[in-house]
Amino acid sequence: MAVVARGAESGPIERASAADLVMLAMEGNGRSPEQMGAVLVFGPGPGPDAVAMRRELADRARRVARLRQRLVRVPPGCGRRIWVDDPSDRPEDHVRLVSSPAPGDERTLLDLAAEIIADPLPRSRPLWSAVLVTDRAGRTAALVLVVHHVLADGIGGLSILTSLLDPGPDGSTRAFPQPRPGPGALAADALSERLRALTRVRAAWRDLRATVTAAGGLHPPVAADCSLLHPTGRRCRFAVAHVDLAALRAVAHQHGGTVNDALLAAVAGALRSLLRRRGESVATFRIAVMVTTSRSASPGSGNLVAPLVIDLPNKGDPVTQLTETVGRVRAGRASATHPPVLALLFPVFRLLAAVGLYRAYMVRQRRMHTLVSNVRGPARQLTLAGTPVQTIIPVGVGEAGNLTVSFLALSYAGSLTVTMAVDPEQVPELGALGAALQDELEALADSAAGSRRA
Repeated sequence: MAVVARGAESGPIERASAADLVMLAMEGNGRSPEQMGAVLVFGPGPGPDAVAMRRELADRARRVARLRQRLVRVPPGCGRRIWVDDPSDRPEDHVRLVSSPAPGDERTLLDLAAEIIADPLPRSRPLWSAVLVTDRAGRTAALVLVVHHVLADGIGGLSILTSLLDPGPDGSTRAFPQPRPGPGALAADALSERLRALTRVRAAWRDLRATVTAAGGLHPPVAADCSLLHPTGRRCRFAVAHVDLAALRAVAHQHGGTVNDALLAAVAGALRSLLRRRGESVATFRIAVMVTTSRSASPGSGNLVAPLVIDLPNKGDPVTQLTETVGRVRAGRASATHPPVLALLFPVFRLLAAVGLYRAYMVRQRRMHTLVSNVRGPARQLTLAGTPVQTIIPVGVGEAGNLTVSFLALSYAGSLTVTMAVDPEQVPELGALGAALQDELEALADSAAGSRRA
């Protein structure tokens, strides 16, 4: 988590977290940027004027502190990098207009979003961008918002997203720019941080053991060999499935579970369908579920997520799969709420990432078959400049290693949207995978309705 302190001789000290620095190191050797975002699809009918919306977004970004800051290095002995206000930054330079290619449907929008989010954000300015996608009439059809993972994790990114929507940030903003902390204040703060770390050695060791256990331990069960595991390239494509959130919650509750359990059951079913098309099968899917280690949703909360690896038996119909899934996330969640292992061993991971060894491990890993992240979004419909946001599609890119498919889920305004991110060279059956996940989710939702009628 980013640490904020007040320098005696200068401005506030807000450091990058340990996990943030590892994220930056992962991008070495020309690999994919570690970036996340969302595609906001506006409702049917004439959308808002794109030029006016660009001005509105830039004005709101001026009032979000993290969107006006850059990470900068500090002198030797002064600790980790710090966030500082960038007085030369112009928020309007982060917002651009792009005309949607024909035919302008969801497939076109998802392919365009994949190109936008894979474009590395320049390190010379605050790490975010917004792309307004316009139709042939020049009206805004969608907004693609991109932030770097160093700026926020899933929850923090959601906070930034909602701060740009109506009613926007409140007017009580701090003075801009804040003065940079001086070397003396930085050195004193770094020394104090090191002393605090020494007092936490025993607790850090306990946290490390618990985090490693949640991630599968030092000698975890091996994920069954199958075509889901294959070294990935730099390209990424997305497909999306949608389901009524209340119906999915109802069937999960009927079986003593949660929406997360139902999501994992549907993911297992979709993967089973994909492997069946390829003439393959595995007895157990090993799935890493990203669990937040903090309740904070502030934009500056840093990267506070840790993987919880669970084994899901490969069962038949969706409801049977759900009954096998229920309780597995809950049982392991307690052990996954400690600081992420990236933060606890960040000098090691940072070095490994910088010299390419982290990538070498990831393309050979056998801890998991896929990764699932589920973020709880706003329950009510949001608007931007008075225009309703019909759908929010989560998207992200980063070091995938040998995970040829991963899943991002976001609940919003009564619906759950699940994005499948795949390497198109290894998963050419993207359409079939998307249809399989849609079928699994709808089968679960329909079973809840059937149970109520019975």
